Order: sequence, then C-alpha cells, then structure tokens
Amino acid sequence: MSDHVASVLWRFAPMIYGPTVLFSLGEGAVIPLIPVLAAERGADIAQAALITSFLVIGQLFGNIPAGWAVARFGERATMAAGGVLAIVGALAMLYGPSTAVLALSVFVIGFCAAIFGLARHSFMTTRVPVAFRARSLSLLGGSFRLGTFIGPFVAAGLLATIGDELSAVWFFLGCLVATILLVLLGPDPERAAPAGAASNAPAARYDDTGEAVSGSIPTSERVGVFRTMWQHRGVLSRLGLAGASLSAIRSARQVVLPLWGLSLGLDAQTIALVVGISGAVDFALFYASGQVMDRFGRLWAALPATLLMGTGFLVLSVTHEFDSAVIWYAVLGGVLGLGNGLSSGILLTLGADAAPRSDPAPFLGSWRTLTDAGGAVAPLIVSALTAAVSLSVATGAMGLLGFVGAAAFIRWVPRFVPRRGGEETP
Repeated sequence: MSDHVASVLWRFAPMIYGPTVLFSLGEGAVIPLIPVLAAERGADIAQAALITSFLVIGQLFGNIPAGWAVARFGERATMAAGGVLAIVGALAMLYGPSTAVLALSVFVIGFCAAIFGLARHSFMTTRVPVAFRARSLSLLGGSFRLGTFIGPFVAAGLLATIGDELSAVWFFLGCLVATILLVLLGPDPERAAPAGAASNAPAARYDDTGEAVSGSIPTSERVGVFRTMWQHRGVLSRLGLAGASLSAIRSARQVVLPLWGLSLGLDAQTIALVVGISGAVDFALFYASGQVMDRFGRLWAALPATLLMGTGFLVLSVTHEFDSAVIWYAVLGGVLGLGNGLSSGILLTLGADAAPRSDPAPFLGSWRTLTDAGGAVAPLIVSALTAAVSLSVATGAMGLLGFVGAAAFIRWVPRFVPRRGGEETP
C-alpha cells in the first residue's frame, strides 16, 4: 500500500471503520444464535430458518428510508437514530416471549444494519478516488467481517462461561451503546472529509440506462430512489441482478451453517465455533480482494467467489449422512468463508462504480435494495425447500445459484465497470 493510500484510509479509521466494527461485532455474536433462540421459543428447523431470514429482509426494507434519511439529515444523525432503534430491537429480542416478537426484533436489527451500511457506502463513494476505491471499500467490508469473525467466538466464550444464549444479546446491546457514543462524540466524517474526492478521479464515467447515448447523463439534480431505479434500469437489471445472486449465496451461508449444525445435533457452542472459523477465513482475505479489484478488475474477485461458494454448497448438500459429517461441516464452512472473503467489498465497489457522482445516495439505495433482495429471498428459499423437501436439497439449490451468478458476472462486469482501477470499458 502506498503512503498516500495508507494516509487517506487511516484518516477514515475512527469515523468510518470504527463504528462498523462495533456494530458488526455485536451483530456477529447474535446471528449464529438466532436459530437457537427460535428453537427455545418453540420453532422447528424450517421456522428457525424463516426467523433468521428476517435479518436480511430488514436490510432490504431499510435501504430506501436510509437513503432518504442520509440525504436529508446527514450521516451522523441517521446513524445515531439507527443505533437507538437497534437497541429497541435487541431489548425485544431479550424479553420477547414468542417467535413472532423474535422475528420482529431480528427484522429491526436488519433494518438498522441497512442504515449503517448505506451511510458508509455513500460517504466512501463521494470521497475516495477511483484509483483505490476497491481497497477502501474492501476495508469497509473487512471492518464488517472483523466483527462477524470475532462475534461468534465472543458468543461461544459467553456461552461457556455464563451458559445463557441471551448473554450474546446483552453483549450486542453494549456494542450498540459504544457505537452511538462514537458516532455522536467522534469527529464528524462529513466535515472532516469534504465530498468530491471521487469525482477528481482521472477517468470519466457514464451513467448507463441500457440505451444508446451520445454523452453523460446529467446527475446534478437530486431525484428519488424509484425514479433513479428507472433512470438506471439498464445497469440495475443486468449487473444488479448478478450482484443479487452473490448476495443470495452470502445470505444463504449465514442461514445454512447454523441450521446444518442444528440438524447434526450439535450444541450452540460448537455451532458458534464453526461459524467463527468460517468467518476467520473470510476475514483473512478482505484486503487482498480490494488489491485484486484495483489492479486487475472487478471480475477477478466476483468470479472465484461465486464458483467457490457454489461448489461448497453443492458438496455440503451430500455430506449429511456421512460418518464424518461434522468434519465435512467444519471444512466446508471454511470453503464458504474462503469464497466470501474473496468477494469482500465487491458489491460495495460495483455499486460505487455505477453510481452517479453528484448524488449517489438514491442510486445506492436502489442498488442495495436490489442486491439485498437477493439476500432476502435466499433464506426464504432455504426455509421453503427445507420444509417441502430437506435441508440438503435447499443447500444444493444455493450451490446451483452460485454457478448462475458466476455466469452473470462473466457477461455483465466487463460491460459496466472498469477492467482496472479507473480504466473504463468501451
């Protein structure tokens, strides 16, 4: 990393990456235990999968209001409000007596995760030069992965010492309080880093609607999310759907791994450890992904990721009845983590590449809504196929989706995004 790149990224550490680590650390401690908490409230495996899916559904529904709030009130106020709302969701998770209340609390936490994610995404899109955009956004993805990597180990430690699954929710509450304090008392990122850095990149960009144009489409006018969706329907319906497929298999990984451990009869502590190992492999590769994207192009991260995760799901789907099923579970959890790590920051980077420079928030709200829709649908598919057939069939279906996503990236990435950092495709 050059001294200039390092200095710029280091300047973003306390105001961008810090709150992301804190929020994801608490969320990462809770996610592996959601199926366990659902089972304690009387849910079966299919119902537990459905409740877990509300995390991604919440993110899906949170993107549009988050884009509106960031544009209207600014990043700091929006994130502080999101943190307070997340505390309400965590308290409902603690004291809710039914599966319905648990599902609602998981939805609220996912909604607040969208608020945090879109605020950071919009900030980095307008302030980081294209030449090292992928590295900066991979670091943002890596900050999230750091939390999801450490969080399950924290949950396992709390379970070993306290023996109560709700201790992880209390830990999440502590992380939320710390996040709100850092957002409110730390330096204001919107004042410390003025907008427009990204627009100073040497390469010119063109907003692609799928129609032939003779010049760039003006983007100075602020428009709503739905109008933005229509204006940029070409890139969203092509590259966006490819991104949605990657988001789907990522989301399926979060659901399938805990459910697979539950179906093998493993206890909560063991499941948390396996999910944590998968997160460790994932986290180890986050910055390498950004370097690859900046130097060689976005496809070199997207394609290996989808192929590896697709293969991992397909192999896992046939191992349930093996004598060494637990070993296969741990090993393939690592393979899925490897594939996810290779894609660190890819959806953030593709969205930033395609976004209009002057007002990216509405487009990013549209982009994140579409990609999160893939993540929201995947757990529902897993739940439905598990209830109708088996968890193994559901897992295999996610593997096939990975290969479909790989084909879509091969087709659309060369058309819509740079081959190398800042170099546009024809």
